Amino acid sequence: GDPQPALMDLLQQIRLLTEQLFPEVVGHYRHLHSHPELSYREQETAAYIAAFLQKEGISYRSGIGGYGIVVEVKGEKELSENCIAFVADMDALPVQEENDVPYRSLNEGVMHACGHDAQSAALMGAVKMLHSLRGHFAGTLLFVFQPGEEQSPGGANLMLRDNLFGEQTPRMIVKQHAYIDLPAGQVAFQSGTVMASADEVHLTVKGQGGHGALPHELNDTVLAASQIVVAMQQLASRRSNPFHPIVLSFGRFIAAGATNVIPPEVTLAGSLRCMNEEERRKMLGLIPQIASDTAAAYGCRCEAVLPEGYPCVISDETITREVKVAAAEWLGAERVGEYPRRMTADDFGFFTQQYPCCYYRFGVSTTNKRSGALHSGSFLIDEEALRTATGLPAAIALKCLKME
Repeated sequence: GDPQPALMDLLQQIRLLTEQLFPEVVGHYRHLHSHPELSYREQETAAYIAAFLQKEGISYRSGIGGYGIVVEVKGEKELSENCIAFVADMDALPVQEENDVPYRSLNEGVMHACGHDAQSAALMGAVKMLHSLRGHFAGTLLFVFQPGEEQSPGGANLMLRDNLFGEQTPRMIVKQHAYIDLPAGQVAFQSGTVMASADEVHLTVKGQGGHGALPHELNDTVLAASQIVVAMQQLASRRSNPFHPIVLSFGRFIAAGATNVIPPEVTLAGSLRCMNEEERRKMLGLIPQIASDTAAAYGCRCEAVLPEGYPCVISDETITREVKVAAAEWLGAERVGEYPRRMTADDFGFFTQQYPCCYYRFGVSTTNKRSGALHSGSFLIDEEALRTATGLPAAIALKCLKME
């Protein structure tokens, strides 16, 4: 018979299930919002998700790369090699919540200021729906609840190293992220390199400190460090390929001397962002070299530490087109747009290095007012956004398992 009506019926069921599950998903969201945990400390969050999966009788593996969980829902229609994975983050930020809501953070100085609570709650809803529909589709769906997105070395990195997918090879991996520039109910896509790599740069300038009135008897670490900051801006403008944007910013400069005391050491900390992996490698090589040479000109030495950061996030053109078409069919084309490329980062980059991926954003603002800025104490989503964030991954899963 014609397979299309079968898919239509399934999508119709997802609409009904989304409505039915909405209060439950809001409950998950509020629980997670009021119990935020910092990167790599998501013990209670993981336990909450695991308890939910156990109650629903859904199979999962936990303790992957830390507190990571991977859920498997196998379609029972026939054997199919097709495998699709979805990813949600679990960690919160060291931010003090300013919102006056009944479900505000109970953990002093910790807050879900990035919407990871919404991501996890919505994916829990999608898992439950697809598990209940497993008799109607073929193929395997994997759902990854990931720790430590906000802090290097990145939970994605740790989970992949810990044999996250086992024997499975996902044909595509999809991640959705909260987006304050769109109202709830809308989503946005972009393809190619959509977010920058992110590497921390830690520099320590060392020399013989001394009396500010006797510069000839010391090494001016403060002047050397100042010149390094300036030289780094020229590195960005003169040594990098202008067709590959890079940003090198220093936000920390500590010279703990006094009005007339040059300290023996000055510390600098900054962040390198690149939109191209080759350019990134080149810059990571040049930074320590130029810092060291600049310091040497002032009789100082410079030690550089550049811990391995996050790679660029790449939304595969073909996969993104496929997911976007599914989204437009599900939501209506008028609710599907594009988001601008940004120099922010996400450790989803580790997935995009190894698999064809799609990273899209779902709107979380109330139509008449924008929710507080991302990573700020006033960030709060419009809970209506959870309808879209729950139903859409389920619709994408069924469309992209190629039901026909």
